[in-house]
Formats: sequence, C-alpha cells, structure tokens
Amino acid sequence: MNSLKNCPAPAKLNLFLHVTGRRADGYHLLQTVFQIIDRSDTLDFELRADHEIRRVNEVPGVLEDSDLVIRAARMLAAEVRKRTGAQPQGVNITLHKVLPMGGGVGGGSSDAATTFMALNKLWNAGLSKQELMDLALPLGADVPFFIFGETAWAEGVGEALRPVDAPECWYVVIEPGVQVPTPTIFTSEHLTRNTPVVNMSDFSSYHANRKDLRQFGKNDLQQVATRLFPQVSDAVEWLDAYGDARMTGSGACVFCAVRSEEQADAVLARVPAAWTGWKAKALKQHPIIEKL
Repeated sequence: MNSLKNCPAPAKLNLFLHVTGRRADGYHLLQTVFQIIDRSDTLDFELRADHEIRRVNEVPGVLEDSDLVIRAARMLAAEVRKRTGAQPQGVNITLHKVLPMGGGVGGGSSDAATTFMALNKLWNAGLSKQELMDLALPLGADVPFFIFGETAWAEGVGEALRPVDAPECWYVVIEPGVQVPTPTIFTSEHLTRNTPVVNMSDFSSYHANRKDLRQFGKNDLQQVATRLFPQVSDAVEWLDAYGDARMTGSGACVFCAVRSEEQADAVLARVPAAWTGWKAKALKQHPIIEKL
C-alpha cells in the first residue's frame, strides 16, 4: 500500500464542559463528553521515495512546520525509528480543510489524529490504539480522543477516556465569524474553576430519563467567551430560540440538538447571512475505522 486517500478527520462537540479544578502545573481539570459528528476535514497520504515529510498544499493561516499534521507525522516517524532503527518512507500529505480554526470543534486535533492512524497503517508501524493515544497527548488533550474514536466521557485534562452513550440526534452548528484563542479563555480571571465533580452515571441517567433534547450540565468556558466575544453571545442567543444552545470547547462555534435532518434544515434556512451554519449527525465511532 503506497497511499491512503480521502481519510476523514471529523469534528467533535463538547456536549458539556465543566472545569473542576486546576493542577499545580497550571493545567485545568475537566469533565466533558466528546461527541464525534459527521462533518470533517479530509487528508490524502502518499508515500515518497525519500524520507521527507511534506504538506503539499497551502492551508491559509497555518505554516507547514507548525501544522499539527506535520508535527504528528514527525512524532510517529521518530517513534518508528526508535523502535526499528530505520527511518520510515517519506510522505506527501494533502489537507482539505473544511472545519473552522478557532471554532472549538477540534479540527486541528482531528487532523493530527487521522495522521497518526493513517501513517501507522501506511508505515506498518504496528502501534496499538493506546500507544498512539499516549504518543499523541503532547499535541493536545483532544488528539487522543479522536484516536479513541467513539463517544467518550473524558476527565483529567481530557485524556482519561471511557465510552459513553449519548443521544442519537442531529445538530445545528453556527460559526459566528470569529476565532477564539483557547489560551485567552483558560487564563481569564472570570473562568469558573470549581464546578462540582459529577459522575458518568449522572450524564447517562439524565438523558435516559428525558423526552426532550435539553443538554446535561453547561460549558464553563462559555461565560468567558461570550464576555470577550459578543459574536459568540449573539449566536447563543439566536440559536437558543430553536433548542438548548451552547458553545462547544473554548468556542467560537455554537450548537443545539434537533431530532431530525428536516428540523436542522428548517433552522439553517433562517441563519443570518453574517454567519455560517451547518448540520451534522452524531456518530457512534470515527469514520476512519472502515478505511483502516
């Protein structure tokens, strides 16, 4: 096998996101549920005759050497070299970007995770899922989740993952036209850092006993993002007329759950022209599993 084409790198939504504390090293302790959805970037991988690792297309705003895709590929190459004593073949990577940057849907992290999984296959590296997750963690707490590859209850800094069931539904997602830098949110003096710890069973029983699609918990980062970025506040207020709207991750994207694709289309038909809106279906597992 010399290539893998059209490899999906799906978005995620944080169905809730609680900040429960802060470690001595400054990292925040979180509880969240990560939900994979069916909107995605895609990547193409083609082995080279030499050992160069290259991204062969331009991605606006992302230099090649700082791209998480390239960093992931180089990390895996170093691990292969460490294990085998041999440098793997080089690779050309094409990244077809759809997911917004600074949107809280995990686009860059998902791109990196797909790179780890695809090159593990192309290079016959033989790393297990857990080994890939451990290798990926330094690139960000969201990256191991995408390798984990299914709806997950997450704790710690986001790396302690367990599978969990979540409502089967469609989502309407609004991009309010602003990028929200994650460090800006987490360093804010207005961030709540002491939300009481909950159990996974609290989340599961909440949704098992509800007939509507109101979401569990809240997003502690939302109050900071809406304070600093009025566009996010406006999007939450507008979308809340159609469901239980909230921000995902550290923002800027805002979402609500609806029961059907038809309902999603009806909401999207009313989205103000200044914003980008799209629909997505909740997925039980990462779509790359069928390809690999």
